[in-house]
Amino acid sequence: MNLKEAKEKLTKYKQEHLLYYYDSLQAQEQEALLQQIEDTDFSVVTRLKGKEETKKTGKISPIAAMTLDEIRENADHFTETGLETIRAGKVGAVLLAGGMGTRLGSDNPKGMYDIGLTRPVYIFERIIRNLFEVVDVSKTWIHLFVMTSDKNHDTTTEFFKEHQYFGYDAAHIHFFKQDMAPASDYEGKVYLEEKGKLATSPNGNGGWFSSLINAGYLEMMKKEGIEWLNVFAVDNVLQRIADPCLIGATIERNCDVGAKVVRKNHPDEKVGVMCLEDGHPSIIEYYELTDELRNTLTENGEPAYNFGVILNYLFHLDCLEATIKKELPLHIVEKKIPYIDGQGNLVTPETPNGYKYETLILDLIKLLDSCLPFEVDRQKEFAPIKNKTGIDSVESARELLKQNHIAL
Repeated sequence: MNLKEAKEKLTKYKQEHLLYYYDSLQAQEQEALLQQIEDTDFSVVTRLKGKEETKKTGKISPIAAMTLDEIRENADHFTETGLETIRAGKVGAVLLAGGMGTRLGSDNPKGMYDIGLTRPVYIFERIIRNLFEVVDVSKTWIHLFVMTSDKNHDTTTEFFKEHQYFGYDAAHIHFFKQDMAPASDYEGKVYLEEKGKLATSPNGNGGWFSSLINAGYLEMMKKEGIEWLNVFAVDNVLQRIADPCLIGATIERNCDVGAKVVRKNHPDEKVGVMCLEDGHPSIIEYYELTDELRNTLTENGEPAYNFGVILNYLFHLDCLEATIKKELPLHIVEKKIPYIDGQGNLVTPETPNGYKYETLILDLIKLLDSCLPFEVDRQKEFAPIKNKTGIDSVESARELLKQNHIAL
């Protein structure tokens, strides 16, 4: 993109101020700014006027989950179906690893955090070891797509190289950057965080598939014959990846997506729960559960909204492609955004001063026709690391890993 084209694009979205310092920049800085302007989707700020619409929900009703008892009864059959699918090269995995370890006291990507006690054990290492469980049984390499971010891409890729991909076949690991969204003031004017750099943030976990496409991997996946993608977050060190039983159950039940879920350990646990919204599969966040929904019971006398998602989903590729033509709801979140003022000074606000724009994976699921909530044993598959101590922490994850006889 040249300067003329950048001006035309910015004029279209009323963002001409982003070139205010252009003439004072070095040639390399100018080139980087023009590239960022080319890559940035400014249309999100035009949706500010309809931001209240994103808060509206439809009619909520329960969705039946496949429980542990039913899974155990059919495990052999489901697993064989899943293994056949994997051996045919029809399954890929997508690791969402764009976050940093800030809440853990680290300046590195979250996946680089060392949870070991007697030796180094990195979160990335545990993810790869979990994937190896299926690779070893199926005798088939599974393509792993690792989504990074602007902030951690180079560090992440170098870390994997340095550790020789933890023994995984490097030809089956593919890195791609998550698309970024601009951050703006309350009027929709995008901030500069440096004189030659726009203020941006990752476009939310709902943007993983569009980011994968924009990185050029859709054609490659089709060429490889991939039909299913298991997408999962970096922070659960106990999760099973490309789980043949989940794959087989989702295929046998003819569903567009399979979602691993756990029974809530108490009514107020901070997890989104599976449900139907206007007849479509959906997820309702814990803070959106009304007393009425929380107290709704099934015919068996159990809570109707009792299965929490753990961000481990199996999507059919064709169904994902169909969603690209649709517009995901935009979640506009008030944030504190550092910026450069009119005098070129960096301002670090102490209170929120604008918006960041995100899409969420739960909204992606709402666009599909069918979903299989697939219950897993939380003691065996759910060890999230969100904090350094306390609930969902390094400490609690270590205890669960030890309970599952994983050496640290």
